[in-house]
Amino acid sequence: MIDMRIIVALHSAMGKSGLMDAFPMFPLGSVLFPHMPLPLRFFEERYLVMLAQVLQNEPSEFGVVLIERGQEVGGGEQRFAVGTVAQITELEGGDGFVAVLAQGARRVEIVQWLEDDPFPRAVVRELEPLTWSSDLAPLFQRAERAVRRALAMASEFSDQQWAADVAISDDPFEAAWQLAAIAPLSELDQVALLRSTSFAELLARTIELTAEAEQLFIEQAAADDDGEEP
Repeated sequence: MIDMRIIVALHSAMGKSGLMDAFPMFPLGSVLFPHMPLPLRFFEERYLVMLAQVLQNEPSEFGVVLIERGQEVGGGEQRFAVGTVAQITELEGGDGFVAVLAQGARRVEIVQWLEDDPFPRAVVRELEPLTWSSDLAPLFQRAERAVRRALAMASEFSDQQWAADVAISDDPFEAAWQLAAIAPLSELDQVALLRSTSFAELLARTIELTAEAEQLFIEQAAADDDGEEP
């Protein structure tokens, strides 16, 4: 049940604390990071309604959060409380769907979920953008080596969305987020990275989580070797 006292209090704070009221939301089974592309197909009626509404504004934006429990189609899912604003950059109609290409922008925190109307909506607060410092360059280089090494190892076991030599931005502010996004990690680990409060934390945690994933790959390879018949 929605606590209207909270909503009234939130309305009084609008414009002062980065809060956005009744922001359209799209829960997904994957995590969107800032400065990463997001291809989508809209076919559910409620999300076509959402799309029609957001396209009335410039930039055309909606929020993306990871589904904690449930499915993307049909509603009723449980959602994580941190996500990313997606800005629509391309739009193309199809047979029974609309194809959209969006780009991850700002991070947001869910303050209050509202009733679907007919699509998910929430009161959200923009999280402070992280600040880059040139002192972080060595840590960034370590993170990039770790992620690319893990991607190369992961590709030996299954197809990966990102190749080990995938290009990332020359801007370290964008590239740090991109490294976190392409690292072969679970969605839960990605949500943890999305919550980072500094680039130092983001890069250090990316290195740590990637090392843990790499160890799992090594153990999997050893198990596969043990299972082979002589």
